[in-house]
Amino acid sequence: MKPQNIRTLSLILSIVFYLLLGAAVFDALESESEVFRKKALEQRLNDLKRKYGFTAEDYRDIERVVLQSEPHRAGRQWKFAGSFYFAITVITTIGYGHAAPRTDAGKAFCMFYAVLGIPLTLVMFQSQGERINTFVRFLLRRAKQGLGFQQTEVSMGNMVLVGLLSCMSTLCVGAAAFSHFEDWTFFNAYYYCFITLTTIGFGDFVALQKTDALSKRPPYVAFSFVYILVGLTVIGAFLNLVVLRFLTVSTGERDVKPESRVAEQPQDTQGDREVSEAETADVSYKDGHSSLCNLSLPMQGGTSCMNLLQSPVEERRLVLPEQKKLSDPSRLRALLSCICCAFYDRPSPPHPDEVGGHSNPVFYNSISYRVERASCSSCFTSSQASPCSQALCAGKNYPHSRRKSL
Repeated sequence: MKPQNIRTLSLILSIVFYLLLGAAVFDALESESEVFRKKALEQRLNDLKRKYGFTAEDYRDIERVVLQSEPHRAGRQWKFAGSFYFAITVITTIGYGHAAPRTDAGKAFCMFYAVLGIPLTLVMFQSQGERINTFVRFLLRRAKQGLGFQQTEVSMGNMVLVGLLSCMSTLCVGAAAFSHFEDWTFFNAYYYCFITLTTIGFGDFVALQKTDALSKRPPYVAFSFVYILVGLTVIGAFLNLVVLRFLTVSTGERDVKPESRVAEQPQDTQGDREVSEAETADVSYKDGHSSLCNLSLPMQGGTSCMNLLQSPVEERRLVLPEQKKLSDPSRLRALLSCICCAFYDRPSPPHPDEVGGHSNPVFYNSISYRVERASCSSCFTSSQASPCSQALCAGKNYPHSRRKSL
């Protein structure tokens, strides 16, 4: 299996195991309390029925009225302040559920508003998180320089520590404020802030739901809106730092490998560079792209170009079958022979047009013709020439069968 498939399967199994673990823990913590509360409510209901003498249908009517009147305790939910609060819970995906549109037009607009607003909000929080992380990294670097540290580079551990402290500070500030304004315990207020800023939004605790809070307490309303937006930005910056950097570390390493190869390429030997260039040409040929090694020289008289050098792909097709049959010493001799031929330079004598079948004088001054002449002379003078060199020089005895370049 590919590493990506193994990683995806491991993440799926981890999520399933995490869900099973969470279900078992919540079952152990909440199940018994749920049974106890149910029995208490049933006992209270029976007492009310005996005291006031209403039937089960009357109780359902009373229950419906109580549930529907609960959101209206904070005032008119769909005035501008309440609508702004609802819009925040929509585009940030908090979704308390304390208020919902009742008309068909409101439901249709809510769907359209969410489709456009949620991606825009996620991109905004992602961008702000990146800017915050960059600013914090700059501050940490300047702080290290001011304190006289030798190593001023900010590590990932420093960023994670600062992000964690920022999240905890934001939650603590919100918990202190909401416990004061809403008369909640500090723990319940901290729980509300965490559920809100992580966009879970159960709705069991909702701010601004006291009597006419939306209309009679504007400073507290403004603080609540600003806190939600700023807190989501801080949490988004921390999640951007942790999730996108730590959980995708393997992907990042694979992306860095090609750059590291390019950086280390000047330190490689000449032979390694030639092999890598040949491999690159082979890959580009397979992908259907033109190779950069197909050199061409212009014809005289304004005519079209002619390829005077074979591409590495074509040469490898001719040479590789012979190289596979050679032993290691033979391959070394063939390589040295080709290198010597490539740098062998001597003036080319005049060639009549009828000998080589080429009417272009540029061909006889080209690198291709010089390499061919030098390699052929060395191949037939040496009795121990490799089959690879003889294969490359086979075109000498058959000048008219030479492949014509397009």
